[in-house]
Amino acid sequence: MATVLIVDDAKFMRKTLIKMLESSEHCVVGEAENGLQAIEKYQELKPDIVTMDITMPEMNGIEAVKKILSTDSNAKVIMCSAMGQQKMVVDAIEAGAKDYIVKPFDGGCVVEAINRALS
Repeated sequence: MATVLIVDDAKFMRKTLIKMLESSEHCVVGEAENGLQAIEKYQELKPDIVTMDITMPEMNGIEAVKKILSTDSNAKVIMCSAMGQQKMVVDAIEAGAKDYIVKPFDGGCVVEAINRALS
């Protein structure tokens, strides 16, 4: 079981991920709706892993990953992207993300990505 911080500007997406993760016995310890909140919540909660949307207001996911990794080089972040954002996914992996999952989410793929990142 891992502690997870979910970051997405769409509440519906956060709720979808919470259901998927909790049904696989992971513990969602927090939510954030933009990159700035993600950095604050990460420092406060110290989760085992973060799911991070790429496109968000105030600070995008790629910038948030860079900031989180600058304070904790062991942070594990999985990026969430919509179809057709391959360039952004490459940028996110280059910034230090461990993996990515594509929206709309498939429960099996989400759990597999988290387990891969944690192993």
